[in-house]
Amino acid sequence: MTTGNDKSIFLSRIHLDPRCRDARRDLANPYELHSTLCRAFSESEKKCPEGEFLWRLESDINLRECPWPRIIVQSRSMPEWTRIEIKGWLAGSPDPSIDLIERLKLDELKAGQRFRFRLRANPCVTRQKKRLGLLQAGDQKKWLARKGEQHGFSLPGLEFNDSSDKASNADIDVEISQEQMLSGSKRDGSEISIFSVLYDGILVVSDPDKFLTALQNGIGHGKALGIGLLSVIPLK
Repeated sequence: MTTGNDKSIFLSRIHLDPRCRDARRDLANPYELHSTLCRAFSESEKKCPEGEFLWRLESDINLRECPWPRIIVQSRSMPEWTRIEIKGWLAGSPDPSIDLIERLKLDELKAGQRFRFRLRANPCVTRQKKRLGLLQAGDQKKWLARKGEQHGFSLPGLEFNDSSDKASNADIDVEISQEQMLSGSKRDGSEISIFSVLYDGILVVSDPDKFLTALQNGIGHGKALGIGLLSVIPLK
């Protein structure tokens, strides 16, 4: 069974040069970084289309092999990095963007396919109209299990107690790391902070169409702060 979905998903990797003042500004403020990345997807006089791209700053790279901060960008259209027009912002020329639909054969997705994944996300609950970050590993895994049900994938090793609490006593093949508060300042001076964690693990596709939509649209809140990008590599 194929998804019958013609969505475009392009993956790009860029490195920033912290010797550049504007690069340092962007690395210190996710909102500024998002704003700068927007230039690659829209002309200067136009607003970047909503949901055009997702991104994640990778903070676990080997600095000996790659001393420059690396950013993963996933988009609906091909980026044009020359539009950013900040001298020295990029550390070298970006690698060519990858067509993920073609590379991962996402137009041939089937239920039961397994992928290794990475996701920086904001596991949270809403109480009295406020989002509260989930600080316990068990609650963070339950949140991800619920998102999986919504977005067409499951997590191996998940044990269900009963229908009212499907994620209780979960033993999921997922590693949780890099818990941190991400903070940013908007151009109007307002500030926002959001709790985030990094998930690494294995998932199994249960609904190809929902899963492909999740890959393109991301998962959870805080996408302007570099959260929500679901990256996958197929497992044989």
